Amino acid sequence: MRKYRKREHIENYLRTTFVGNPMFEDVFLYHNSLPECDFYEIDTSTTFLNKKVDFPLMINAMTGGSDFSEDINESLAEVARKFNIPMAVGSETIALEDEDAKKSFSIVRQIMGDGIVLANLSGRASVEDAKRAIEVVQADGIQIHLNPAQELAMDEGDRSFKNILDNIESIVKGVEVPVIVKEVGFGISQDVAKRLYSVGVRNIDVSGFGGTNFLEVENLRAPENDLSELYSWGIPTAMSLIEVSALNYDELSIISSGGVKSSLDVVKSIVLGASMVGISGEILTYLIHGGYEYTMQYIENLIYKCKMIMTLTGAKNISELKNLDYKVTGKLRELVDYDK
Repeated sequence: MRKYRKREHIENYLRTTFVGNPMFEDVFLYHNSLPECDFYEIDTSTTFLNKKVDFPLMINAMTGGSDFSEDINESLAEVARKFNIPMAVGSETIALEDEDAKKSFSIVRQIMGDGIVLANLSGRASVEDAKRAIEVVQADGIQIHLNPAQELAMDEGDRSFKNILDNIESIVKGVEVPVIVKEVGFGISQDVAKRLYSVGVRNIDVSGFGGTNFLEVENLRAPENDLSELYSWGIPTAMSLIEVSALNYDELSIISSGGVKSSLDVVKSIVLGASMVGISGEILTYLIHGGYEYTMQYIENLIYKCKMIMTLTGAKNISELKNLDYKVTGKLRELVDYDK
């Protein structure tokens, strides 16, 4: 059932029609007419999980567990290797239950060599399962995903969400690689970020509202339960970034994902405090509809336009980009009550 559900998730994602708003348009960046830098000296490299990558973009968790998803992961891993960027695999629960499913995940490491690969399990996973998931892909880190909204939308989903924070603390203490806690598209609030930090989590992927909508994805699996009035539920990505970044915690690394599609989304994510930016749905769409070369072209163009924006702001590298001034406008300003 789990293997069938994973393919169904991909097919249903491609059928979704609801478009959320991550609110990046309410972030204003200043144009710099005297940038004092040349386009070709712009340095987009950064360090993530103690390894150098060429651009602060991560192919975020999508799939795994079937022949269909193995083909997708193979192509995504090739893309990640070519651009020297990290890649996270989808939830590995199925690989821990079905030996045949492991190859669809382990192929990522085979292709990426010493590139950054992230394992993935739910917040309910045991420490031993987390160690096994890490071993399957020889992971540099592990994503622990939080998905209560998705679970509630599934007929077969969980209905109990107690003690997950304690479980995450056990995983943080029990594994030897960094733990990244991420949502699946509904956003991490400032309060949740505080609680995660208090148990030792130092990497948070806000995965905000505005991208893949798992309420709609799951609703398409069971259309008799009309959940459409809830499709707008969640914390917009830009709002989540601002509120979590405002904590100013030492050693806290923030990943921006959820509705990130354009070069402006990527740049604004970093300006708002992200150290890394994750894209999943948009890349999957390019891959399914256009193939490997089309996906390569999308990312190549994305990077080129990010370098254009960096030049136009006078930011010669990622560190300078993080320190740019900006303004918050419109509805986003009302939501965060934040005067920048």
